[in-house]
Amino acid sequence: MSNEQVIQFHPSRSKVDKAEGRPQGRLEKLGLFLRKNRRAIIAVQWVIVILYAAMVIIPACLPLPPEDAHIWNNLRLFAQFCFWGLWWPGVMIATVTLGRVWCGLFCPEGAVSEWVSQYGQGKALPRWLKWTGWPFVAFVMTTVYGQLVSVYEYPQAALLVLGGSTVAAIGIGLLYGREKRIWCRYLCPASGVFAVLAKIAPLHYKVDRDAWDKHEGDFEPVNCAPLLDVRRMTSASECHSCGRCAGQRGAVTYSARSPFSEILDFNNPARTPDALTLVYGVLGVATAAFQWTLSPWLLAIKLAAADWLVDHNHFALLDNDVPWWLLTHYPEASDLFTWLDGALVLGYLLGGGFLLGSLLLIGPAIAARILKTEHLTWQRFALALTPLAAASVILGLSMLTVTHLKAEHLWLGWLPYFRIGLLTAGCLGSLWLAFQLALRSTGKNSQKWNACIAMLWPVGLMATVWTLVFFVW
Repeated sequence: MSNEQVIQFHPSRSKVDKAEGRPQGRLEKLGLFLRKNRRAIIAVQWVIVILYAAMVIIPACLPLPPEDAHIWNNLRLFAQFCFWGLWWPGVMIATVTLGRVWCGLFCPEGAVSEWVSQYGQGKALPRWLKWTGWPFVAFVMTTVYGQLVSVYEYPQAALLVLGGSTVAAIGIGLLYGREKRIWCRYLCPASGVFAVLAKIAPLHYKVDRDAWDKHEGDFEPVNCAPLLDVRRMTSASECHSCGRCAGQRGAVTYSARSPFSEILDFNNPARTPDALTLVYGVLGVATAAFQWTLSPWLLAIKLAAADWLVDHNHFALLDNDVPWWLLTHYPEASDLFTWLDGALVLGYLLGGGFLLGSLLLIGPAIAARILKTEHLTWQRFALALTPLAAASVILGLSMLTVTHLKAEHLWLGWLPYFRIGLLTAGCLGSLWLAFQLALRSTGKNSQKWNACIAMLWPVGLMATVWTLVFFVW
């Protein structure tokens, strides 16, 4: 057992350790407030659990909305707008700006998984479960499967994907851990994405190692649900920003920082799973998922393949009698995927995502090769693309928001400027990070400039992709 677990806590002492006489800023007070009001947070989480369950289950039992239905008078449309038009974009924006507050304060899956773990078997974690690649694999599989069953359009598919994820989280909670979020730490499909985007969050929980080690006296043990070593925490990636450790040993404070500081800090390792999730997941597969319905290339391939199959009397792939849980199949909406559709979408997402990710990696690989500096690896240069990845995923998810708003005939004259502004901010943020990394190298000035030029390639490539999506296709 750790020292925190064996030292008794005296009720006469303050439940939150803090330095005597030291003035506290507003952010630090907010962190302490979250720690002191844990019961209120749990109550809010259970309200969200109930609303989440209702919004996932009830719409799946309702018929297709009539043509004159609106968001405000049809529960099915309202639930779709809440989930895909507000919820997911809002969660990503919150992660980029506030850290993983969604995970720590609001996520229904995490809350339920942690709660049931109190009554589970508490088994030791097997080695296979700790594999660092699971969040990336889960994200890719969930993204691809969601596109195949049209998770954004049909509540039955949403119930299958979201409900299946929740059931899996409960199962993991019942098997492993005691009051811990094993699912969130190792298997959640969104965890890898959140971990990457939180790296540029300007708010985080800062740990003062010196203050921690010098602290004397009694203190309240911290139940860190995602199993972090709080004493050694230097990154916001895996911290759920729940506030439970705020004020611990007078060393943990909720504070502001530069959004570039974590990636530029060589004391924070640039991990390969994070870099691959960023490049192949967020910028690769996710981008392909956002734009395949608009791609003239995919349409051309589909028409050519269908013509060839008809000319050669091969009709099996043109059959659309496919279960709805495998491929989109809603005859009442005249929306039916053939086996050919499924194969092409699958190939476009995985093949296109892998191709785009590999092209994006060229820049970081060349930059690291040119500079040949110990800490300036291709992984760190890849993480310099985090601002661009944040802009990309928000742009992609906001396409769903725009679809709903267009259906309500709302004015969207501001939309092109918003898209250009967000994409520009992401590009400039990534270029600035790359420039700052190059400055920290031991190479010659010419090598530094060449490395910066190399990083223009991935930034320019993503800018081109989104320009095609929004202004050409």
